Amino acid sequence: MSLGKKDIHVSDTAFVTCGFRRLNEKLSQDIYAKLWRNDKAELLLKDYTKHVSTEEIETHCIRNRYFLESLRLLIEKNQIETLINFGAGFSMYPYLLDGHITHIEIDKPEVVDYKSSVTKEWIKEGVLPHRNIDYIGVDFSTDYQNSVLNKIQNIQKDTSCFILIEGVLFFLNRKETESIFDFFDTIQSQGDFIGSVSYTDEILGTRAYDRLIDYASKGLDDASEGGLQCIENSFYEGLDHYKLIDHQDYFSCSKQFNHSPKSDPTDILNEHFYILQKK
Repeated sequence: MSLGKKDIHVSDTAFVTCGFRRLNEKLSQDIYAKLWRNDKAELLLKDYTKHVSTEEIETHCIRNRYFLESLRLLIEKNQIETLINFGAGFSMYPYLLDGHITHIEIDKPEVVDYKSSVTKEWIKEGVLPHRNIDYIGVDFSTDYQNSVLNKIQNIQKDTSCFILIEGVLFFLNRKETESIFDFFDTIQSQGDFIGSVSYTDEILGTRAYDRLIDYASKGLDDASEGGLQCIENSFYEGLDHYKLIDHQDYFSCSKQFNHSPKSDPTDILNEHFYILQKK
């Protein structure tokens, strides 16, 4: 089954990503992802895994697990007081982490409005624990940075922070990527952290990547011009005000979390995970 271009949008990936995490809850450690299940997302998920890579369930679970464990460790060490999630979608980190953390979730207005209203109902019903979350809706096609910076500063104040950006950079072009990391630099203070996800050029020419580009070119109409990018390690290593303190990928994290990849490496979209700390 092919769902066709008009049916697939970047915002739909928020539901699909939850579906991935739901399908291997033991690996992802996300006990709340199942709350977002819906029929359209299930169709998209099945179509995507069929046409791109059956291993995408596990790669998304590993990504969530890596950042969840990393955040828990930094929180335990009292190094994070605020988690800022850019392109948060329907991620459930606030409910999986310690309750004293402040959360700022940033995404398109329709995404954060829907997420805010639904999670409030789940909290009232006792399905989710109460958390301190502020939502910021952003039209990323506009000159949003000054407005968002003021909102973040009013919420964050002088607390230490971790900025997380996952599942976003692939859809941006390099100019937009450089701009958003410059923006992160204006938000953060010495000792603060960034967590990022991207593909490297090693993925080029793999069967999974060729299928991904073919699928994305037919199915995604919201990616930036010049998007669908790979980002080399040197980009992170070359950020003037940050040092790279951890770099993992799907295969290294699979070993860490006692998971054995099922597919041939050329049929796996190997994501790389980075944690940076501001100098």
